[in-house]
Amino acid sequence: MLKSVLATSALVLSLVTMAQADALMAFDVAEDHTRIFMADAPLHENGMPAHGNAFVSQGYIYPAGTLEAETTGVLADGSPAFPDLVLGTWTCDGYFVGEGANATTGVWVISRQVFAFNDGDTIITQGTEIVDAGVENLRPISGSTGDYGDIDSDVVQTLLGFNEHMAINATFRIAGEGYDRASLVPSRTPSINNASLDEWDSGVPIGWVDHSPAS
Repeated sequence: MLKSVLATSALVLSLVTMAQADALMAFDVAEDHTRIFMADAPLHENGMPAHGNAFVSQGYIYPAGTLEAETTGVLADGSPAFPDLVLGTWTCDGYFVGEGANATTGVWVISRQVFAFNDGDTIITQGTEIVDAGVENLRPISGSTGDYGDIDSDVVQTLLGFNEHMAINATFRIAGEGYDRASLVPSRTPSINNASLDEWDSGVPIGWVDHSPAS
């Protein structure tokens, strides 16, 4: 009986390992400027989204190394610049915080991100985003399916920059075993503990909000 249990456990572990081997451990995202929607308030005096402004956006997932800071990953009409390389769709919703879109450093967004790959696999992360280009930022994985279903790790997001349409280019990697979680939380935002945001959900609807007076 014990031998049977051990054999079954070994088989399950082997299948999990094989599934993880098929999972991409790094990928890039080009945000689609035609699918960025923000609430009409609150705004800064210059018209940029302020603290508490809700948003939702989508973009294309590409293989790691496809994008650089100013690479045009999305054409003017919203179609992918590299259609043969598209791995799936990235969706991000959340809220601007702090100085919002006027921020020059540190946390500017609290968000949920859904990576929906063409093969049906998904990854969901929730946490902070920082406006600093080239700085790694840790985001906990709050849900996953398919080849990612048994991965117990976090995603590291690095903002590459903004393209000509003022949409973000970013690169992501799944942190491997033995990574130093503390080293990936920017010291400039000590009040934000990414590790505590696994189940963040405000319950407030995302998207355009009509603040016009009721007729």
